[in-house]
Amino acid sequence: MGEIKSAYEIAMEKVGKIGNPTDEELLEWKYKPEGEKLAARYLREDIDLIAEINKLEAKGIKYAIEGAISILARNIQLPKNESIKKTNKKALDGIKALKKEKVRVENVFSQIRRLFNYYSENGEQQRKQAYQQVKAAFEAKVQQAIEQQMGVSAGIKIDVEKHPQFQEEWRRAQNQLDDQYVSLLNEYIQELLNIP
Repeated sequence: MGEIKSAYEIAMEKVGKIGNPTDEELLEWKYKPEGEKLAARYLREDIDLIAEINKLEAKGIKYAIEGAISILARNIQLPKNESIKKTNKKALDGIKALKKEKVRVENVFSQIRRLFNYYSENGEQQRKQAYQQVKAAFEAKVQQAIEQQMGVSAGIKIDVEKHPQFQEEWRRAQNQLDDQYVSLLNEYIQELLNIP
């Protein structure tokens, strides 16, 4: 029968098999989180992101920039309100400042701006139409349920907009509408991340 090992002993064996991290891995592990923290501060406060990153050790700047860009990219969302619009602008400005190939970055930005404009203008109309469709379908369902219970058309008017089930259906419909925009936005963000 074999020797029984503790979880700690098993974990230490696995760590031993992995080997020691390279100098590059150590730099990445140290500076990528630093860049992430600086990007988060940049979005919350009014700091000079480039100046703050340049204060770091020269050999870690590359990793700090990677970390910062990943946080900035994660904060780009569909412009549903003014607060998100401001965060988007700041995140995009930060990414542009950190990227080397400014022309390629600006090309992707113009695609993102077009998407945002389309979402704001046409998306609003789509949401209004979808809202009316969901509301009409839900009202018909409620009316039918009332008629089945009472046996006749009761003519009762119910404010379905306040009904939790209606709210849930509307949220689901909204998410379906937004998914097409989110999918395209994610493609653009991925394209941005791939630009040096």
